[in-house]
Amino acid sequence: MQILSANDPAALDSALKILYSHDGVMLAPTETVYGLLCAESSNAAKERIYQLKQRDKNKLLANFVPEIRTVLDFVPEIPETAQRFAQRFCPGPITIVIPDGDGGTFGFRIPDHPFILALLKAYGKAIASTSANLSGEKAALSVPQAMESLAGETDLAIDGGVIPEGSPASTVVLVNGDNSWKILRQGPVTEDMLKQSLAVS
Repeated sequence: MQILSANDPAALDSALKILYSHDGVMLAPTETVYGLLCAESSNAAKERIYQLKQRDKNKLLANFVPEIRTVLDFVPEIPETAQRFAQRFCPGPITIVIPDGDGGTFGFRIPDHPFILALLKAYGKAIASTSANLSGEKAALSVPQAMESLAGETDLAIDGGVIPEGSPASTVVLVNGDNSWKILRQGPVTEDMLKQSLAVS
């Protein structure tokens, strides 16, 4: 496994090679925790992530997107409330889950981390993601911690240093087609903050 600093000029190109490979998976930092990333379009890579995490296949991976309209590649429409949450809190520590039009859901996020933002801008497409730890265990806040936790190795690790202890994972909020919503996982973006974003015209 190759390990590169997030500040290394070669890191971005190396990460892009992983995304364009058949089944490449990388470990990378966000503003909340370290994550496992791969091309959303690669089923083989996503299968590797499930194996590395020992994660239930019924638990969908979220997606990092370069911009909100990228979500329309996967869903017929974005509920107005979801759009307002995204406009207010993205980039930031929020994952928004919306109906995919086929009876399922699609979750998306734009992390507020310079390396991930640069990667998304360069790649221009959705990146499948999940926290870099065994399913049900504590989220990893450093590359060594993630490597110790996972059931195997990734192809590349981007080292962004140690994320401060106590950094919560992103808030996960479900927005239904009728614009009703509920928090599925508490995080940095609170219920009051979400309500306030809807109160502003």
